[in-house]
Amino acid sequence: MADSNEQIVRNFCAAMSRRDLHELLEFFMEDAVYHNMPLAAVKGRDAIAQVFKQFVSPAEEIDWEIVNISSVGDVVFTERVDRFVMGGKKVELPVAGVFEMTAGKISAWRDYFDMATFTNQAS
Repeated sequence: MADSNEQIVRNFCAAMSRRDLHELLEFFMEDAVYHNMPLAAVKGRDAIAQVFKQFVSPAEEIDWEIVNISSVGDVVFTERVDRFVMGGKKVELPVAGVFEMTAGKISAWRDYFDMATFTNQAS
């Protein structure tokens, strides 16, 4: 199961580059929790969609590089470099992500990153 959970997370990260909100939301359980640690957690696909609209929709390009990935049971850990082009500006953000999986879907996702690193590059 760990291998398939890791593959699902790999597929999700790769899907970010296509910026298709419908496709991205299909990776989540209906009542999933998404927490970008500098911000408040949100629950449910509709709330996750609203967060995605803040950075997926306006991005001209997205590329998430998985530097390291590991899993224990239904928990997948990632070390990533999330790259965006937004308003013509390039943003490169080191991120540590934790994905909790249930029945092949993301049931919880927490990303840890420095918000100042993002805002300094995006502004």
